[in-house]
Amino acid sequence: MERVEAELLTAAGNDAVVRLPGRAFPGILIQGDTLSVLRDDVAELVALCAAGDLEEATYVAGLLQSDLTAKLQRYTAALEAHGIRTPF
Repeated sequence: MERVEAELLTAAGNDAVVRLPGRAFPGILIQGDTLSVLRDDVAELVALCAAGDLEEATYVAGLLQSDLTAKLQRYTAALEAHGIRTPF
């Protein structure tokens, strides 16, 4: 294990925005349990598509999109607040 100092651009939480040493752009630290839930949601979406349940798949996809949009908005707001341009 290596200990490093990182810049915390938002309050700590399930999706903290941090910049590691040597990196031009910050990233989002997603807790393991949150990552597991995201993976499970994607697996559910894949299963629904495979089963042909497009109505439910569309609903689940919308929830995923909403969650990821919120994370992206938090990320871009944090960068803007610290005068850092986005990498996209």
